[in-house]
Amino acid sequence: LDFDTGSSDLWFASSLCTNCGSSQTKYNPNESSTYARDGRTWSISYGDGSSASGILGTDTVTLGGLTITHQTIELARREASQFQSGPSDGLLGLGFDSITTVRGVTTPVDNLISQGLISNPVFGVYLGKENNGGGGEYIFGGYDSSKFKGSLTTIPVDNSNGWYGITVRGASIGGSRVSSSFDAILDTGTSLLVLPNDVASSVAEAYGASDNYDGTFSISCDTSSFEPLVFTIGSSTFEVPADSLVYEQDGYSCIAGFGYGDYDFAIFGDVFLKNNYVVF
Repeated sequence: LDFDTGSSDLWFASSLCTNCGSSQTKYNPNESSTYARDGRTWSISYGDGSSASGILGTDTVTLGGLTITHQTIELARREASQFQSGPSDGLLGLGFDSITTVRGVTTPVDNLISQGLISNPVFGVYLGKENNGGGGEYIFGGYDSSKFKGSLTTIPVDNSNGWYGITVRGASIGGSRVSSSFDAILDTGTSLLVLPNDVASSVAEAYGASDNYDGTFSISCDTSSFEPLVFTIGSSTFEVPADSLVYEQDGYSCIAGFGYGDYDFAIFGDVFLKNNYVVF
């Protein structure tokens, strides 16, 4: 499953699915002695245009050795092509319960807390970088201090929209300021660093990147002269180094790790989160 702090539904491919990918592992409710049918239906759409839908049920869910009882699950009957050909079998939403597609559903994180499975209502996120062996870990109920240097910084979170919203006081490159304050959400379900249009344009200009007019930028594959992109959040600064700002596309051209979207806020996706340990 993809762990997604930008949504709150737990869903996966099922034996009831009419178009799920042939390589996906499919949950079969008939093979579970603890499954109970709910009777309601669900449908979800994501920012990239992908979607899925199906029926609700409840079952026992084990997450990293923690066993949640009576967890609401969503069995996919249909899913978009992005999921059919992707590496995962579904999503585990880690956002707040106010954005579950079916109101009144308790999220896995809330059940971990209410069922006494974790003593601290937090989870630490470490997303490994490819040049550092890849991999990563989520620690529910705590965090791994060996995965970062120094001490944690507390940042106020606005959850009024169901997301982990923060205020970014500004951004700079090589000591030169490229933006003023803007709002952002922390989203493990988004790959790139999606910036407001004006911020993205300023960052692109600083790196000599050209607009592809599809939300992405083409950028030089040579990062030797690139300074890190630095964000000021609260009283601390957080860096995205040059090696995370450039991704080889086809062997001779590169795409930037930052882009823009139809939002008035930023989405700090994996490009940011792979370089900064976050405790939610």
